[in-house]
Amino acid sequence: MAKIIENLSGRNTIRLSVDDIINIVREYQNITRNAYSYEEIRYKLAECEIYLPEDLF
Repeated sequence: MAKIIENLSGRNTIRLSVDDIINIVREYQNITRNAYSYEEIRYKLAECEIYLPEDLF
């Protein structure tokens, strides 16, 4: 499960578990399926909204 690590100097850091990373990569692969160029991948990602579930944190 992801964990937010407080940082007193500004940005917080989010620590991800192996399962969190695999889920993010799986979602990326589903979205960019059949895209064969950098431009196609960027277009597909720009067209969708990706949300991280609250229980991730």
